[in-house]
Amino acid sequence: MSEVADRLIQAISQVIIGKEEQVGYVVIGLLARGHILIEDVPGLGKTLLALATARSMGVRFRRIQFTSDTLPSDVIGINVYNPKTADFEFKDGPIFTEVLLADEINRTSPRTQSALLEAMAEGKVSVDGITHHLSRPFVVMATMNPVERFGSFDLPESQLDRFLISISLGYPDRVHELEIYSRDMDYIHAEQLSPVTDAESIRKLQDKVREIRVDPSIMEYLLDLVHATRDNPAIRLGISSRGGLHLKHSMQALALIEGRDYVIPADLRRVFPPVSNHRILLVSSAGDGHGRDRKIEILNHILHSVEGPL
Repeated sequence: MSEVADRLIQAISQVIIGKEEQVGYVVIGLLARGHILIEDVPGLGKTLLALATARSMGVRFRRIQFTSDTLPSDVIGINVYNPKTADFEFKDGPIFTEVLLADEINRTSPRTQSALLEAMAEGKVSVDGITHHLSRPFVVMATMNPVERFGSFDLPESQLDRFLISISLGYPDRVHELEIYSRDMDYIHAEQLSPVTDAESIRKLQDKVREIRVDPSIMEYLLDLVHATRDNPAIRLGISSRGGLHLKHSMQALALIEGRDYVIPADLRRVFPPVSNHRILLVSSAGDGHGRDRKIEILNHILHSVEGPL
């Protein structure tokens, strides 16, 4: 099973050049049955990453370009009256897919943002009292521009907490950026990716992740880290219980990718910053452009100050 995950990482990395670590986090989020938040400036491959993930999995890919006038029905779907049958028929929205790109999610109103809550948390949506189940696997890959604030709506903590992991691609280094220019890397390359797995294999991997053994001492270590975020004087809002579960599932997914059926302390230390940084609120921030860096710094300090099992 670890070979399937490794092939998936390698396939996505063919078009997301020089970002193997971030691609690995995306696969961790996928196998842990979570959703991924990508915070970055435009033009660094966020959309390309989502498309490459779907094509490598051999599943459907749909995109929502969020704007201020996007309605919940534009996301979920709507019941439409059919005069031939004299009945209402449900026309599904773009959320009915395996990989959904929620592009610039902070550009739309809180009402529309909340339309994703039930789907992300429970894998289903309700329209006029009727429940419609989504596909499995189902992963939302949402993007946000952390710099541009005009015309945007900050995601509430309840929405942020639904995302399992948060990543930032960042600018490529000089060598990899030259390769991007030389290969004219664009959406065509992602569209042409051949699937290296399928939906059924991903479902099996997701089920296997929950079977990865976690020693009680590592669970105690996880609890110590979670409580350290709540007791830190620089943090106003610490990690929730849902965040703790996401940490557990993420380290189990990483163990599977590494070819182990058990978790080691290094797995938890590796996933702790990207799974936690979007959940905590600081007492004070250095500014919109530096909030993420400051959070990572504090989380790394917690990692060094909390003693883990040998």
